[in-house]
Amino acid sequence: FPGCPSGKLVQIEYAFNAVNSGSTSLGIKATNGVVVATEKKLPSPLIDDKSVTKTYMLDEHLGVVYSGMGPDTRLLVTKGRKAAQEYFRLYQERIPVSQIVRELAAVMQEYTQSGGVRPFGVSLLVAGYDATGPHLYQVDPSGSSWAWKASAIGKNATNAKTFLEKRYHAEIELEDAIHTALMTLKEGFDGQMDENNIEVAIVGHDQKFRVLTPA
Repeated sequence: FPGCPSGKLVQIEYAFNAVNSGSTSLGIKATNGVVVATEKKLPSPLIDDKSVTKTYMLDEHLGVVYSGMGPDTRLLVTKGRKAAQEYFRLYQERIPVSQIVRELAAVMQEYTQSGGVRPFGVSLLVAGYDATGPHLYQVDPSGSSWAWKASAIGKNATNAKTFLEKRYHAEIELEDAIHTALMTLKEGFDGQMDENNIEVAIVGHDQKFRVLTPA
């Protein structure tokens, strides 16, 4: 590559640094759904926490959670929602989760080799439930995407993944997955964890993506 004889694309490395300094997010695919959870730490106690969200619905059966630069996420969310609506308009059915992941990954990859733009400083976990069942995908700034049984992104991702490897099993159900997700977040949480500084979203058999509210 011109300007980078080592073959490393430093712009992408910088984007990954932005992800790795972002707050921790994780996802777990269960037999009957998917849960995603994230830290939602605010820079100041004066900010109204109801005005800040880290999980976004792209279509009624799928949504995303991010780690990294929040404003970068909004463009991807807009493009994802548009792709979902265009698919529905054409086929009168909900977009498969794998297809919207390909759309988002294509956008992120394009930004790694286009003039006048920089890579997205964000990684996404995409959770959805379509005709083929529950799905969890991770999309990175390089444009690569993978299907996962459980994954974590953000500053505590390595420890969170180690914790998930010990706790995850193939027969896990959604209720247990939610419990495991909360335990994993708590393991690396800096300070007191409560309903105001985390966000949890699920999608189950009903194929409705929703953010959970405190009991």
